[in-house]
Amino acid sequence: MFEVIKREGKARRGVFTCPHGTVQTPVFMNVGTQGAIKGAVSAHDLKEIGCQIELSNTYHLHLRPGDENVRQMGGLHRFMDWDGPMLTDSGGFQVFSLAGLRKIKEEGVTFASHIDGRRIFMGPEESMRIQSNLGSDIAMAFDECVENPSPFEYVQKSCQRTARWLERCVAEHERLNQVEGCVNPGQQLFGINQGGTYPELRVEHMKQIAQMPCDGFAIGGLAVGEPTEVMYEIIEAVEPHMPQEKPRYLMGVGTPSNIIEGVARGVDFFDCVMPARNARHGKLFTWQGTINIKNERYKLDKQPISEGCQCPACRSFSRAYLRHLLTAGEMLAMRLAVLHNLYFYNELMLRIREALDNGTFEAFRQTYSPILTRPIPM
Repeated sequence: MFEVIKREGKARRGVFTCPHGTVQTPVFMNVGTQGAIKGAVSAHDLKEIGCQIELSNTYHLHLRPGDENVRQMGGLHRFMDWDGPMLTDSGGFQVFSLAGLRKIKEEGVTFASHIDGRRIFMGPEESMRIQSNLGSDIAMAFDECVENPSPFEYVQKSCQRTARWLERCVAEHERLNQVEGCVNPGQQLFGINQGGTYPELRVEHMKQIAQMPCDGFAIGGLAVGEPTEVMYEIIEAVEPHMPQEKPRYLMGVGTPSNIIEGVARGVDFFDCVMPARNARHGKLFTWQGTINIKNERYKLDKQPISEGCQCPACRSFSRAYLRHLLTAGEMLAMRLAVLHNLYFYNELMLRIREALDNGTFEAFRQTYSPILTRPIPM
């Protein structure tokens, strides 16, 4: 299922295999929360811009159109016409972000739908059943994502509960994969490391869940308000205790620099809504740094967003035209901008893999990690 084929320091070049294809790692997963990328981007577009793994959201798809309905449509791959690898998150992050609208017990979490306020219960078994109905290639374990910072005692108890929930996820996931009519009987399960910003809790929790029969492991609960350097310190503390032969996933991260630094610290999988969200507001990525396309300086700029970029926007349109579309509120602006940023991220991962193949990743890191997240000089 996963093979590390080359290393440079802690950085890993690998190949991941699942029922819907083979993935070259390190990889950035493009986030299609409700079965589509926000900004009028379809599964067919994802193929064109180099996406290897599409990621959808368990919580949102459970609420609408309903995971049972998706199952009756043949699973999420058929429903959205995506034939490549797919990951679904557990719903835990969205549930726990509801704060005052939810109540946590050992069995799971009762929460109020953000759509109509109806009361819903989700625990490890429910999350596994929803993800089984969706038929993703990778299901994420149900966990509690705590706010940073949180009191040590609470985070410690939360870690213990998350470990118990993982045991239940493993059992239910194994059962569901053997049920007749399972949408994707080859679905894999990734466990999630938690522990807030306490390195000792992170390490203790990672050691505990590494003993469980998961197909991969994620580091969750980071990039939620803590300083970037603290995030890097947590990754460095956890990484030595993650199984070497299984993929590592840093959830919800992040900027191009975050990704390069995450790769340098041994991470294989990444995802983040940020590139698409930023694009919809006119913040775009180039190999010279970021630009805000709404700035006056681009009003008569005939250049593409990024010179040499082969995304659908850069192949045909100028910065001036995209700026006009955004300031005029045209939907095409969001579509073109999102396509560009996601193409950039997928191209970033391709260049990282090429650097690892060539033994030049550290030089790549030194050149681009400082540049890619800061604005282009005026």
